[in-house]
Amino acid sequence: MEESAPCINDFLTDDELLTILSKLERQDEKDWFGLVCKRWCKIQSAERRRLCVPPGPARLRRLLARFSRLTHLDMSQSLSRSFYPGVTDSDLDLVADSVPHLRLLHLKNCKAISDAGLAAIGNGLPSLESLDVSNCRKLTDKGFAAVVSGCRNLRSLYLTGCRLVTDSLLQTLSENCLKLEELGLASCFKITDSGLTHLSEGPRNIRTIDVSKCTNVGDLGVGKIISTSGESLVSVKLLDCSKVTDVTVFALAKSCPNLEVLVIGGCSDVTDESLRAVISSCGKNIRSLRLNSCEKLTDLSLNSVISNCENLVALDIGCCDKVTDITFKTLITNDFVSKLKVLKASRVGFTLMGVHIISEFCKGMEYIDLRSCPHISRFVYDIADIRFPRGCKVNFDSTLSDTETMDEMYF
Repeated sequence: MEESAPCINDFLTDDELLTILSKLERQDEKDWFGLVCKRWCKIQSAERRRLCVPPGPARLRRLLARFSRLTHLDMSQSLSRSFYPGVTDSDLDLVADSVPHLRLLHLKNCKAISDAGLAAIGNGLPSLESLDVSNCRKLTDKGFAAVVSGCRNLRSLYLTGCRLVTDSLLQTLSENCLKLEELGLASCFKITDSGLTHLSEGPRNIRTIDVSKCTNVGDLGVGKIISTSGESLVSVKLLDCSKVTDVTVFALAKSCPNLEVLVIGGCSDVTDESLRAVISSCGKNIRSLRLNSCEKLTDLSLNSVISNCENLVALDIGCCDKVTDITFKTLITNDFVSKLKVLKASRVGFTLMGVHIISEFCKGMEYIDLRSCPHISRFVYDIADIRFPRGCKVNFDSTLSDTETMDEMYF
């Protein structure tokens, strides 16, 4: 009788299999590891730390039972697809009971969850460091107070579109979450300078702050954050904060030497003087700059941007109608190769000469928006035979949705 072939499981211990698993870098490779046999599946399940779960309580229950040592869980839903009821408060109860050592939880667009779900998070996930509940519009200060009081190690909190949130939450954050580094409050319309002032009295190492479209926020509140966290700040987003002026931008220039991302689009009172001050102070670090609808900006400051921001990857100057070809002529004399990949320049006053210069000196360009530029049309552009790098998208069509994607990726 022939002897059966030796089985690898007879020779490898669990520790040795874990060592093999640890050498696999890609998640799909780790998943393949778990398909070999039940023993390998059990080992892979016990070691998995990250998981993305689609809606469905039965599926969630099975996955949490299998992957009991998760530290990162993404249950976000898509805005473009409707899941009813999607993630619910009872799902969050299950998460809190099943994976108490969770450190990151993403719940973007989970519109069915309420303050009761947040209470489950606050009571059951004391190790939580990162929470994203963007566009969960039922949530109020009451629910977040439970999270903040129970999750004292929070470093990242994103509440974009949570319109019921008020300054009260920021006061609670300042008292309980001293390790906070990232805070997203875009479109939280009830947030004011008073709330940001309270926040500045707590955490002192905020790296990212986003108060875009918070129309009640101005120089006073943003200035308080800058004064206490200035050296830590790498990303400041103030899109359509109409009360923000040169005062804030000068404060950034004075106190934020490590700034990498600056969004001041729609801040119509910002002028050349303050922008030049920021570029002089931290231009070498800036990677992303959004200046759309800053109507007072001219070639004077934009020329400074192009000539000093050697690491700039994304620039939005849409509706800055005082900008001309002069801004981009600086590319010809720069002593560094431009790293610019994305340029949004709708309604800008440059001509085909400016576009030609950009095509010649921005060899990494991936997307350029030329919608509604008064001196450029698709017809004239095609005749000029201007050539951007292969794969670069040139947008002349106002219906093209790529602009939103670029905003999410780069701004």
